[in-house]
Amino acid sequence: MNTTQKSLQDYYLDLEAKHGAHDYHPLPVVLAKGKGVFLWDVEGKKYYDFLSAYSAVNQGHCHPKIVGAMKEQAEPLTLTSRAFHNNKLGEYMKYITEYFGFEKVLCMNTGAEGVETAIKITRKWGYQKKGVPENQAQIIVCDNNFHGRTSTIISFSTDPNSKGDFGPYATALSRILYKANQNRKQNKLKGVTTTYRAFKLKQEEVDKYEYGFRTHFSGYTSTSLELQHTISAIDDLRED
Repeated sequence: MNTTQKSLQDYYLDLEAKHGAHDYHPLPVVLAKGKGVFLWDVEGKKYYDFLSAYSAVNQGHCHPKIVGAMKEQAEPLTLTSRAFHNNKLGEYMKYITEYFGFEKVLCMNTGAEGVETAIKITRKWGYQKKGVPENQAQIIVCDNNFHGRTSTIISFSTDPNSKGDFGPYATALSRILYKANQNRKQNKLKGVTTTYRAFKLKQEEVDKYEYGFRTHFSGYTSTSLELQHTISAIDDLRED
């Protein structure tokens, strides 16, 4: 690298631009180190981290207890696939279900994977347990949503930047208006003949999400939906 011609920051930005797929638009800051709430870029400039990796590092960067636990586990056993059992997963499942008061947990690597799995579980449960006619299940989503970037989930989106040129899109879904709108007629599900539906409402859409804060009026779900046979509600409560 010729440091007389470009900064360290520009060097790394150019490397990514040249060799990486352009699938995201991050801020033009190249980070090299973190400690607690602070970050440093490659040129030594110090920042407060108010984003916290979309909440994945709310505990702070390089927390010594977490780093120690990672090292302690990686030394005897790095990773097992689900082709095997291990002596940690069951203990974790017991802890997490008792902590949150759930019957079962299905562990996921990503939020999009969790959303896709929730759709599959809900549809299968509807068919096998609730008697929904085959291939008649519908998913209801709010407009202006963001649940992930898989081909099924982008079909929920109303944002052309999220779904443009990625069609054809998944069907068997309906959108309703989101925001302070108490008019049931505006949320009429046009062109939908079946009444077997699951309603998907993200907690991020109620309180917070990647792009800021959004609110809805009190009683939004009951006011917006008038369905005879709604099968279940799916809450997307993930913290990436």
